[in-house]
Amino acid sequence: MGAAFQATVICLILLHGCNAAAQDDEWKSATATYSKETDGSIIIEGACGYGDLHRSSYGKYSAGLSSMLFNRGSTCGSCFEVRCVDHILWCLQGSPSVTLTATDFCPPNYGLPADYGGWCNFPRAHFEMSKAAFAEIAEKRADIVPVQYRRVKCERSGAIRFTVYGTSFYYQVLITNVGSDGEVVGVKVKGSKTGWIPMGRNWGQNWQCNLNLSGQPLSFEVTTSTGRTVTSYNVAPPTWRFGQTFQGKQF
Repeated sequence: MGAAFQATVICLILLHGCNAAAQDDEWKSATATYSKETDGSIIIEGACGYGDLHRSSYGKYSAGLSSMLFNRGSTCGSCFEVRCVDHILWCLQGSPSVTLTATDFCPPNYGLPADYGGWCNFPRAHFEMSKAAFAEIAEKRADIVPVQYRRVKCERSGAIRFTVYGTSFYYQVLITNVGSDGEVVGVKVKGSKTGWIPMGRNWGQNWQCNLNLSGQPLSFEVTTSTGRTVTSYNVAPPTWRFGQTFQGKQF
């Protein structure tokens, strides 16, 4: 009786903590700069593995995070509301905000001081934004601006997407366009000849298992950091091929 009660309390505490991480009303302090891409957007493949960010639906509202926020890739896909504050010259009037998706890692540069070039040095919280998104909160002439940020729910259009890669005995899936808190912490795959198989994080939002699933329809179970799970049955037909993308359910 006592053990069961204790386990229940622990589960409730963990769930509350996860929900708090997914959506936090408290604004926290950070800094922001922008990447000088030619079209004003971050479109190159980043540390989360999303590839072309326009094709994966994130586009200009993407950001590279310092290691303090990136959390070794587990934060990939999560959403942050960011606004410029406390700088009368650089912040736009009214402190408008943008919502960004974590798509990349901003590496530290310990050869430079944290307040002069080493913006992403631990333990700083920093956002490397696209030029287009940065221009919605601050003057583009600014090199770096003080910002406030908070975690918010991700509003996505359409379904969760599963892109499959691998070889005959190595199976990998890239998961994109995840709603709710956007932060995937667990993935399972199921073929018609298997039970549910847990997958391990390879890097970013690429998940893998060492198994031959060829010729089987594929189902996926995705769990986010809030503890919510969505199951998409038979999203890929038995004739699926590596490099294809399939759509499942959405949170």
